[in-house]
Amino acid sequence: MILKILFVIAIILQFFAVAVALKLTRVTKYNFSWMLLTLGFILMAVMRLVEFLPYVSNIKPQDYREIFVWGGVITSLAFAIGVFMIQKIFKYMKRVEDSRRLTEKMFLNTIIQTEEKERKRFAKDLHDGLGPLLSTVKMSVSSLAQMKHDDASREIVENTELVINEAIKSLKEISDNLSPHVLNNFGLVRAVNNFTNKINITKTIRINLVSDLKEERFDSNVEVVLYRVICELINNTIKHAQAKKIDISLTKAGEYLNIIYKDDGKGFNVDKVIEQPGTSGMGFSNIYSRINSLKGEINIESEQRKGTLVTIKVLMHDE
Repeated sequence: MILKILFVIAIILQFFAVAVALKLTRVTKYNFSWMLLTLGFILMAVMRLVEFLPYVSNIKPQDYREIFVWGGVITSLAFAIGVFMIQKIFKYMKRVEDSRRLTEKMFLNTIIQTEEKERKRFAKDLHDGLGPLLSTVKMSVSSLAQMKHDDASREIVENTELVINEAIKSLKEISDNLSPHVLNNFGLVRAVNNFTNKINITKTIRINLVSDLKEERFDSNVEVVLYRVICELINNTIKHAQAKKIDISLTKAGEYLNIIYKDDGKGFNVDKVIEQPGTSGMGFSNIYSRINSLKGEINIESEQRKGTLVTIKVLMHDE
């Protein structure tokens, strides 16, 4: 009785395997090797069913012995040839995966390049359009300041000149942030150093930058992506971490650029930020996307009241 029950369970499992194999046939695009394996599963299921016949009928095993032998031979051949040829499925899957990754990279690169192009266009429009207008106003106010005025009028002119100077300074900073000329002309290290110096002047936080790259230049896409990522990390720390110090290391090892970013802030729950990027406001999904566009590696470690450590590794020249 127990043997009969086990036989029934085996037959059910066998036909379940057949159903799964048939379902995957479409996924494999009707690959011949998988169709052979599916045939093998079908023959095995039929053989298990035939083996069960003596338990429910008067048929004896010797009555179908020759059919059973031929069934076993065909099943073995189907499995042997199918397994030998199954490498085609893996090659097909690899091609699909490579195509998906290439498409994803091209999509991310297109987004980043479009974003940078718009930043440059907007920065140029500000510099070439609004800049000359402010400069003209400044010249007019300077000329006006040289005339004789009573005390009240002189104070108004001086304040106006001061506001215009601040506006010109702010315009230059906005333009540089949108499309930093230092990055385009002098490279990654100078651009990051320029950005961190501006923040250090405010004395709200201390940023230490260490690098062995000197004036070395890299692929423009790599420089832009890493510059934006470092700026995003610094902004995250200033906005959310309540940190007093940031340490940044920019080094190269072989064909790779390595970035180590560490702050002494309050830390955060990494899993929560990664799983719910839209609720954190910390831009880590954007950082991951940018690093993935370079096929780079990024690792983020953080604990409450223990700060944050970010390590990034990318090829020096974009593939």
